[in-house]
Amino acid sequence: MASIVGLFVPFGGAGLVILVSGLAALCLGAAGVWWFLAHRGLTRLLGALLAIAAPAALLYLYIHGGLWSTAMVALALWAVALGCARMALRRSERARRPVPAPRPRRPVLLMNPKSGDGKVERFGLVEKAERLGAKVVVLSPGPDGEFMDVAELARTAVTEGADLLGVAGGDGTQALVAAVAAEHDLPFLVISAGTRNHFAMDLGLDRTDPARCLDALTDGEELRVDLGDVAGRPFVNTVSFGVYADVVQRPEYRAAKAETALNLLPDLLAGGAGRRLDAAADHARLPGQQALLVSNNPYDAPDPLGGGFRPRLDSGTLGVIGIRVDGAAQAAALAVRGTQSAGLNVLTARRVEVTADAGTMPVAVDGEALTMPTPVVCTLRPRALRVLVPRDRPGSMPATEPLSWRRVAALAFNRYRREATGGAVGEGESRD
Repeated sequence: MASIVGLFVPFGGAGLVILVSGLAALCLGAAGVWWFLAHRGLTRLLGALLAIAAPAALLYLYIHGGLWSTAMVALALWAVALGCARMALRRSERARRPVPAPRPRRPVLLMNPKSGDGKVERFGLVEKAERLGAKVVVLSPGPDGEFMDVAELARTAVTEGADLLGVAGGDGTQALVAAVAAEHDLPFLVISAGTRNHFAMDLGLDRTDPARCLDALTDGEELRVDLGDVAGRPFVNTVSFGVYADVVQRPEYRAAKAETALNLLPDLLAGGAGRRLDAAADHARLPGQQALLVSNNPYDAPDPLGGGFRPRLDSGTLGVIGIRVDGAAQAAALAVRGTQSAGLNVLTARRVEVTADAGTMPVAVDGEALTMPTPVVCTLRPRALRVLVPRDRPGSMPATEPLSWRRVAALAFNRYRREATGGAVGEGESRD
């Protein structure tokens, strides 16, 4: 409320100018981004210019119109409001606390020397793990250039008496070995030696120094987390369908990600080459989606690019984000309205079924390009995976509810009524 009052009470009409111009710049910028991504040639160039010119013109208006200080005050108050709202919605049901874990006697760690541009060698992970008593299997390519079957290596380690399995590598490799660990009810160790390490981040592990993950071998504790399943294949992070999955299928994507995406997106978004997907998330229907992201537990913010954070990994539910944008107007609406836009669906489910017109569809599982027969079904195995983590995890974050201003207002109103009535709460009212 203070952010709104700060705009309109002391500054009169200036508040309306700030609000309207800010929304206009946001809409124009979003439209420009859409034209840049969905077209080629002159239209792409004009879209790029518009995406740059809209915020630049807004800054010029604020600075030369004497509105800069007003806008900054309103922005600061809005940031405070968001922070307070998130504090108010802090979950009463937190993720389950880790429990003390005994030191493994025969840990076996699989390490990919190519992952993360050579983090295994750069951080001396093989030598450090062996000093801590672990057996290390360094993955190497075979005659065909493909790496060894990590799931089969993990099963061999189990038959030879391993009491812990671990991986230093990307999330796709992590998932395959994690499934073997879950199958035999063994603890699993995540070593953040991949490129982006989403799973490690959401576990609170140190992504800047993967060697710190090895501390779990001598001073660790255990978490129970969910393990995703897509058509019989495990996943620890996300399964992507539609535009992103189509892009990562291209062989040139690994060498030139941005260039490949820019070359393909016009055909996938606006040229008719991209397939539309229909999905059923439990009983909810999502028809004609251009992109669909299914995550092992929901993200704290609907970020289709994967830059969000999962506060919990043991809720037993899948996160679902569906996107359908058919033009610049819908792109602008998505930028302004966010999750309230018709182009963005954000929900949770225990089972997601994805169908398409073709008999098979491209699927990106933890970033790995695959092709699967339709329909494709995603589910979760609740708390199936025992994860061994160090006691000191610098990235641990408290769990929060998704931001809902309606619930914030309800909490505030109920508290006011309790104070006014001396602490009594009416029947059926919230006690949050």
